[in-house]
Amino acid sequence: MFRGTRMAQNGTRLRVRELCFNLVGLMLVVSSPKRQRHSKRMTATPEQRARKLIDAQLEAAGWVVQDRDEMNLGAALGVAVREYVMAAGPCDYLVFADRRACGVVEAKPEGKTLSGVAEQASGYQHKLPGHLANWGDPLRFDYEASGSEILFSDRADPEQRSRYIFGFHRPETLLEWLKAGESLRARLTHLPPLVKDGLRDCQIEAITELEKSLAQAKPRALIQMTMGAGKTFTAATLAYRLLAHANAHRILFLVDRNNLGRQTLKEFQAYRPPGTGRLFTELYNVQRLGPAGLDPDAKVVISTIQRVYAQLTGKELSEEDEEGSTYESETEGSPKQVMYSQTLPPETFDFVIVDECHRSIYGSWRQVLEYFDAFMLGLTATPSIHTLGYFQRNLVSEYPYERSVIDKVNVPFEVYRIRTEIGERGGRVPAGFTVPRRDRHTRRQRYEQLSDDLVYAPNELDRSVIAPNQIRTVLETYRDTLFTDLFPGRTEVPKTLIFAKDDHHAEEIVHIAREVFGKGNDFAKKITYKVSGVDPETLISQFRNQYNPRIAVSVDMIATGTDIKPVEVLIFLRDVKSALYFEQMKGRGVRTINPADLTNVTPDANTKERFVLIDAVGVTESAKTIAPPFERERTVSFDKLLEQVASGRNDPDVVSTLAGRLSVLDRKLSDEDHARIAAESGGQTLHDIASTLIESLDNDRIQDVVERTLPPPVTDAKLNETGKRLRAEALRAFDDPKLRKLLVELKTQSEITIDVFSRDAVISTGFDEKAATEMTKRFRQFLDENQDKLTALSILYGRPYAARRLTYAGLEELRAALARPPWLLEPIAIWQAYKRLSKGAIKSEPGRVLTDIVALVRYAVGKQESLSPLSADMAGRFNLWLGREKTQGRDYSPEQTAWLEAIRDHLAANIDLNLRDLQELPRFVERGGIVAARQTFGPRLDALIGELSEALVA
Repeated sequence: MFRGTRMAQNGTRLRVRELCFNLVGLMLVVSSPKRQRHSKRMTATPEQRARKLIDAQLEAAGWVVQDRDEMNLGAALGVAVREYVMAAGPCDYLVFADRRACGVVEAKPEGKTLSGVAEQASGYQHKLPGHLANWGDPLRFDYEASGSEILFSDRADPEQRSRYIFGFHRPETLLEWLKAGESLRARLTHLPPLVKDGLRDCQIEAITELEKSLAQAKPRALIQMTMGAGKTFTAATLAYRLLAHANAHRILFLVDRNNLGRQTLKEFQAYRPPGTGRLFTELYNVQRLGPAGLDPDAKVVISTIQRVYAQLTGKELSEEDEEGSTYESETEGSPKQVMYSQTLPPETFDFVIVDECHRSIYGSWRQVLEYFDAFMLGLTATPSIHTLGYFQRNLVSEYPYERSVIDKVNVPFEVYRIRTEIGERGGRVPAGFTVPRRDRHTRRQRYEQLSDDLVYAPNELDRSVIAPNQIRTVLETYRDTLFTDLFPGRTEVPKTLIFAKDDHHAEEIVHIAREVFGKGNDFAKKITYKVSGVDPETLISQFRNQYNPRIAVSVDMIATGTDIKPVEVLIFLRDVKSALYFEQMKGRGVRTINPADLTNVTPDANTKERFVLIDAVGVTESAKTIAPPFERERTVSFDKLLEQVASGRNDPDVVSTLAGRLSVLDRKLSDEDHARIAAESGGQTLHDIASTLIESLDNDRIQDVVERTLPPPVTDAKLNETGKRLRAEALRAFDDPKLRKLLVELKTQSEITIDVFSRDAVISTGFDEKAATEMTKRFRQFLDENQDKLTALSILYGRPYAARRLTYAGLEELRAALARPPWLLEPIAIWQAYKRLSKGAIKSEPGRVLTDIVALVRYAVGKQESLSPLSADMAGRFNLWLGREKTQGRDYSPEQTAWLEAIRDHLAANIDLNLRDLQELPRFVERGGIVAARQTFGPRLDALIGELSEALVA
């Protein structure tokens, strides 16, 4: 967009806009003989030249432009009539939508500022001629245009405020607004109260404050929310409210790269708006924008900005071009230029949500953003000066990492530094040695004898020179300190994510990691965009949910946004220039995780209390601003820390360390322990105490106190003295020796001493069968009592009145009933009980999906002899069904068989399938969705889904 006050400062953008409009105008003038005759009659005054451009802009947006003496309101849905005489005189353009006047366009010469023209245009909107068919008096829409910029205002807004737009709105858009009556900005002023169930406090604050900003029609707003706090969930909640209650037309969700787009789509697919009982995607279409273009029915569109630019310009863009992150790019590139697009007009989106995009989105890509006549809403964990500037410093809510640790949303971290000779000083290979040379593109290796010494600096390491022994030294040090310094008492390698410099570097690390730990290929894997033969998304899923791989090596793909909660170690074998990018990478380790889920992938891990950042390259020491760890006094024991605080020490390091230790302790305590602390501290919880400590370190709060309580000016001495006073006040709770003793007692109780000296001997071995027997009896009792109450059980029991298919919702209802008192049964635990009682006859593990319940019920009621996941049972049923089909003369091609196998696998995990699933779920979308399915099976598709579901699930 082009602001009149910014023309001199941004001449490049103005010339781009002028060029765009001149090109459109030239094409339209040359293509129309009638327009050529009109052009000859016009004198070349600045205003008349501007009108040529305005004519072209109107026509590009779908308006038919006419002189008054040639007026034909039936020529099109939208007609703009020149020089129509109104009460205040002839207006430059009177705009008609569906044969009725709805607005005016006031034309001015290029270069003239437009902010003062609105009053003149307003004069034409009142006291309409009696014979003029109209949508209301005064007319609703007001445009001021000069050919190089356009101002627009809507009289239906609570405050009629002009805003700059890229191009005129299309006739059908104005007609839709007219029929709606109330404008979007008016609807935003009376949204219903937020349903707070299932939302964190930080999410409630973010949505509430953002909606206040929208009600004031502020065009841009920024939410700062740290990693792991649920930015996408917040965005989904907001999107639902804007669509359901503000009747928003469409929302664009911008991500940094394709991998995050896929993850965002999954989160929207899993989101259930409160009070609806349905998934978001059952209420509104969500599309990930691709080469095929915009789905007109989509209400939420997820895309990279590169893809949006390609759609606006008609340029080709491959999927690979959207995969890499731009955080570490050396330059922003030249500004991207856009022209009016009829396929994506400026009003395509009402809201654009920008999620953690690189700073260049507000620089070289800025015109792509400002093309749309939309509210701009930013989500970021790490706001930069570029981000704050673009969003006009309208930071509506803040939730920093430190606060999230206190709230147990995230875990704290510790830095473990590894320094090596080569890593710190570089290396030297003497002349005469034969060294391998590897081609970066083909990876073909040759050998060459050095004629001169090969000397390389640390910053050349792993870029122009790879030193495998340096990588090996770091990984051997990690291995040797893993169960002593880093995770004492543990025996399993924690889930470890290593950041490499590039794909070649990552390849080297993977092979060396397998050697150092003496493990096979499954132990360590590379997860980059260049992994051949395996879908990277599958590898990410394995790393997140399965025991192997223990170590993943990546460059960019899972550096930002990707949620892998079990990660307990990050190893940096690359430096990072961007502070924002480093914070994002660090965010891969901060996520909390349910203890049961953590134990599922790391058997000897009970809880995730913190993560370790291993710095092998000085990434935490290079010039950048980073959030320091809470733990700054690692060598001081907890009781000594409390003793020092009680003695009067109150520097920032001790306050931060104490807050971090209290946060970790808070996670370990029982409800009874929390009650004891509250009784001893005068009603304060451990969370309250830690929060007060963190607030005393908040520089913004310190400055605010100085400004409110002390005379100006604000000086460093005043800030330091006030900070010291606030820290002292926050530490007063520890003056009480009873509280200190209680905290030390609880800290001691929360840990266990390991006796490595006493000898022991085995008396007997074996599992306790009594608990397993009791659990299976309770499960059978549950089935007997609920077989006529729950739909899924009625179907599985084969009741004649339950002649319906099983559904996912029915199984969810069944699982919920199992989990409620007095039963308190979990499918995985029931499975393990049956397995234990079978004396080895049951060998299968559960599939850990909802459909495990089907196999359990069938086994319990005697409908199948063995207990195995539904997927295994379905595989046999599927083969039998294919055999029956073949005997009936129906052979399926390889393409059809692939589709049928995908449907089989979906049914194994979800029990039912509908046509919407074919259009929306990734496993079907990547095959072409419902369109490709219908092309593959023709009119038999619907019946085929029913037959296959019946054969596999019944």
